[in-house]
Order: sequence, then C-alpha cells, then structure tokens
Amino acid sequence: MTMNILPPFTANPALIATLQTTGYAVLNQLNALQLVACTAKDAEAWLPSWNDLPPDAYLKDGGHYRRRRHSCFVVNGESALQTEHRAHWQPLEYNALHGGMQRMFEPMRADVVQSSAWTTLLSKLGEVCSALKPQTTTWFVEAHQFRIDTTDGIGRPTPEGAHRDGVDFVAVILINRHGIKGGETRVFEVNSPAGQRFTMTEPWTLLLLDDERVIHESTPIQPLDTQDSDASYRDTLVLTFRAQAFQGE
Repeated sequence: MTMNILPPFTANPALIATLQTTGYAVLNQLNALQLVACTAKDAEAWLPSWNDLPPDAYLKDGGHYRRRRHSCFVVNGESALQTEHRAHWQPLEYNALHGGMQRMFEPMRADVVQSSAWTTLLSKLGEVCSALKPQTTTWFVEAHQFRIDTTDGIGRPTPEGAHRDGVDFVAVILINRHGIKGGETRVFEVNSPAGQRFTMTEPWTLLLLDDERVIHESTPIQPLDTQDSDASYRDTLVLTFRAQAFQGE
C-alpha cells in the first residue's frame, strides 16, 4: 500500500508569514473552517452539488474523467457579487493543453453561491490576498467545482501538468476523496527545482498558493477497487483570485 505524505500544515497565526516565505501554505480542516468563518454544517450543505456536476466537454486528451461547474465573482471586503456568466479562458502560456479556448461550463448551483457562507468564504480568502497585496482590495474570482473520477481507469486532476494559473493567488480545497489512491499534490518554486509533495486526505484541507511564485500539480488517481471504478473520485473546489480583471478581459 502506498503511504501518503502528510501536508506541512500551518497554524492560522503563521499563515501570512508562511505564504510570504514559501509561496504556499496548507491548513487542516479545523484551521481552514476557522479562517473562512464557516462551520462543518455549512460545508456539508454544499456536498450534494458535487453529485450534480456536468461532464467537462473540453478535455483534449479524449478522457471522460472530469466533471465541473464554473462561476465568477467580484470580491471587495465583505461583498462578493456574482457576475454575468462567462467563459473560462487561459492563455497557452499558462495552460498548454487547454489554453486559448473559450470554455463555457455550466454555472454553479444557486443554493451554493447564494448562501451566506459562500459570500463569507470568498470575502475571508479575499482578506488573505489583500494582506499579501495591500494595494489590492478588489479581487476577480473564478470558482471551479471539480470531480475527477476513474471511469477511464485513471483520472487526471491536472492533465496540463505542473502549471501556474495566470492569477495572483489560488485556493484549492479538498472536498472529498472516495475509493482512490494517488492524487498527490506537488508544489514547486517557479525558478528552481525545490518543492514539496504531500496528499490532502481530510475534507476541507485548504492549500493556498502564490501563483506568481510557485507552480503546482496533482498526480493521477486510480481506484482502490478496480471492480467499482465508477464510485472512485476526488472532489475539489478551486478558487482563483486576480487583481484588476478576469483573464481574457
């Protein structure tokens, strides 16, 4: 059996200093929920929406292992306003596999994005971003719900490989892992081979990344039970924070 490497967890009081020093930080469930001022009950209320994600029709590797929804928000202080639905776009510089495409995904469900806990989540993470870049108070946020499954025998959380997202900051929240092995997270410094690898296994583990300083990827997942691969999956919520505008504007 493959042994998972535990994440290098950071305590909340050291969060900003850790991000400034290393370019990334990982919070366990308790600290993550405290940071974003959400309760376990708030988090559980969103879980059914991951069972309702449409297939990703844009996978260039021919796979059928990814489902997702996508919505955009403008966050300023305690305000988090959803924008008119828009396509997700990245330049080829940051996503060699799917960059340069206008990818229009189904929006996130109203019961998630209209909840007070969702607004609090975005505003609290926006506060972290502004603490790192005090000159910026307004953040253009793209939210992605992902389910990577093993329908094809293997699922690829990051089919584009190690990458940056072309934003200022990225938050990756593990929602659930079920019946899988793999899915190791790897974070590397942009200009050196120095890096860290670990596996997020506890729901609501939160990885925060300074996208200008580090690149990241997650390794493929495989089913623990090859006879029941349809029930093997990894659910995440990925939030990107960018100053000035959304990518492509």
